[in-house]
Amino acid sequence: QVQLVESGGGLVQAGGSLRLSCAASGRTYYMAWFRQPPGKEREFVVAFRWTDGGTWLADSVKGRFTIAGDNPKNTVNLQMNNLKPEDTAVYYCAAKTGPGTAYPYWGQGTQVTVSS
Repeated sequence: QVQLVESGGGLVQAGGSLRLSCAASGRTYYMAWFRQPPGKEREFVVAFRWTDGGTWLADSVKGRFTIAGDNPKNTVNLQMNNLKPEDTAVYYCAAKTGPGTAYPYWGQGTQVTVSS
């Protein structure tokens, strides 16, 4: 069982930056961030693979968001720059311990609000 603890988030003006962190209680294979905007379904944002540092980004955040892993701490950091009001959402960290498609482990979520 892997537990995920998220930190960061908050309120920022459009064009600003925020950083989210997610610490896992053990080793994982992939860690990812999803988000759920108000009144919408949860959507993929970014994924990180520990073995080679591979990253995958949703088109909507390419060029603005980056993810990096801190190996000794089993932590990933999501740097969000040039934030837009449409980035407003609850952001969830997720993890999996193998190459399967599902993410069985989820954090509690953290609110990101971008004002215009």
